[in-house]
Amino acid sequence: MNASTTAISGGAGRPADAIPWWQTIGKLAWHDLHARYAGAALGLIWSVAQPLVMALILWLVIGYGMRANRIGGVPCLVWILPGMAAWSFFAEALHTATLVLQEYAFLVKKVRFPIILLPPVKIFAALAIHLIFLALTMAVLLIQGVRPSWHWLLLPYYTIGMLVLLTGLAWMTASLHALARDVGHMVNILLQFGFWLTPVFWSPELIPNRTLAMLFRLNPMFYIVDGYRQCLALKSAAGIDPPAATAFWVTAGLSVWAGLAVFRRLRSHFADTL
Repeated sequence: MNASTTAISGGAGRPADAIPWWQTIGKLAWHDLHARYAGAALGLIWSVAQPLVMALILWLVIGYGMRANRIGGVPCLVWILPGMAAWSFFAEALHTATLVLQEYAFLVKKVRFPIILLPPVKIFAALAIHLIFLALTMAVLLIQGVRPSWHWLLLPYYTIGMLVLLTGLAWMTASLHALARDVGHMVNILLQFGFWLTPVFWSPELIPNRTLAMLFRLNPMFYIVDGYRQCLALKSAAGIDPPAATAFWVTAGLSVWAGLAVFRRLRSHFADTL
């Protein structure tokens, strides 16, 4: 039994289905983070370096190159960081979860294991990184003069919403990727489009056409990114208006239903294709 299998079984010969599902996800997520940064002196710091550097580049390009000192009435960096925190978590979680069945093929083929838990494992591993990046974001906002507000307490609402949305999408993309490796490349391309179509660094006020603005808002991450920014930077509860919240949760619920249906439909083929 290798280290991965030992970690999954609880380290004492207990089968995976003999321990609660949340413990199984927790053990595998911790093992995933440990394996990913094994041998790296800075460890998890590398995980937040890429989105942080990207945020700083956008700040320099927009704030200095384009001489736009403020976006949406707040300093550029204050506007960009909350959106980058939300988007980097979403992109990292969906990308890694899409590839998870291929990565853990030995579980699919040889070990009695509830493989439906594998995509959530990657999501919760990315969540740990997200919380570190979110703490750094809050620290930078404090340095920039943003005072803590009760609106910050609304962040878990948006994070939970993103977890629900990600779970459904991850079940679907992981299932499809197990049968066709092209899906992983398609997800990467869609995430690149999604970054530019989501108001991570631009203001929704830049969309003058009302119909076009509504089309942009069909992107569920529009709601999440805007919500993060409303809580952290703008100190407004406007992101939780009933119509937008209803549209998001209907979309998130449909993603879970569709993802679960696709996973169950295709799971009998995983062992043959991986």
